[in-house]
Amino acid sequence: MDKIIGIITCNYRIDNPEALGRSYPLAALPFAGRYHLIDFPLSNMVNSGIRTVGIILPSMIRPVLNHLGSGKEWNLDRKTGGLFILQGTDPGIYPRNHDFVLRDLQKNIDFLENSIAEYVILSNCSNIVNVDFKEAVRQHRQTEADITLLVKEMVLTPEDEQVLLVETDRRGRAQKLVKAQGKTGQKALRFANMLIMKRNLLLDIVRGYQDIEYINIMDALEKYVSSLKIGTYRIPGYIGRIYSRQSFFQRSMEMLQPEIQKELFLGERRILTRSRDCPPTKYGPTSAVHNALVSSGCIIDGNVSESIIFRGVAIEEAARVTNCIIMKSCKVGRGTVLENVIVPNNTIIQPGIFVRGQPEAVMMLNINQTE
Repeated sequence: MDKIIGIITCNYRIDNPEALGRSYPLAALPFAGRYHLIDFPLSNMVNSGIRTVGIILPSMIRPVLNHLGSGKEWNLDRKTGGLFILQGTDPGIYPRNHDFVLRDLQKNIDFLENSIAEYVILSNCSNIVNVDFKEAVRQHRQTEADITLLVKEMVLTPEDEQVLLVETDRRGRAQKLVKAQGKTGQKALRFANMLIMKRNLLLDIVRGYQDIEYINIMDALEKYVSSLKIGTYRIPGYIGRIYSRQSFFQRSMEMLQPEIQKELFLGERRILTRSRDCPPTKYGPTSAVHNALVSSGCIIDGNVSESIIFRGVAIEEAARVTNCIIMKSCKVGRGTVLENVIVPNNTIIQPGIFVRGQPEAVMMLNINQTE
């Protein structure tokens, strides 16, 4: 797909970002034991043959840059095309549903102007999905659409109040873009924060709104729904959205389901990530592990069930970890009991601690609870 470039926006916030740790922008949030959220859109683009990808950075750039490196793991350390690091605008002052702020593109308009690509794919980092953009682009060309929105049919929950819905005609053409307020329990097409459009059209929109502060591209598109051919591509299979601590926990626990693991990670299109060399995990004679994702470099002497354990975690004898996410380089002391808890990186939990959250109200362990 030489005529297509990708842009991934990392410069936006979620609800209560401190609930997932102030040290992470959403794009660099660890997921499923070894991945980061940016791995999903980046891998989807690379697996679809896109060889030029721009990353619009958040203000907290170091976690994202440390993870991406030169782009080698995604085959983007190239002389032609490759990985482009793009400057983001002032973050944190617009709502979380503003994933494609035009000012981000205005600051990097040379990236678009210097390209000879015909199309641009825009994506954010909030979706856990393995999608083939080649199929979406094929449909985009066949229907001669100006813009194609990637969508997913879903039953709306109370947490989906701010998502953007797409109302279509029988041909799948977008007729209206609306917010989901008041539609809980209804089945609708949710915009999946990914879209395909002609590069020249995107440039026209970016230039046309250069004097307007922080307008979202989706807000700008609302006035063009009747005049442009805006199609939709329905994403097959699993897609999970992360927008809060609770949704992060729920999406993580869904990774324990074999059918979802197989679809996301074991097919022909692999989710790529930066490799980390660690020794195999050591399971002691007193350990017991049931239905858990345990990364390399761990030492497990306690009981682990229905949990996700990141690299370098030590769980001592008689400790019990149930329905938890334990991030990298943590230590769970002897006799400690954790249920429905997220433990951030490098946390040392003293022996005998008891912490229990609820599946619908997961707890985030803080440093004061480990002493």
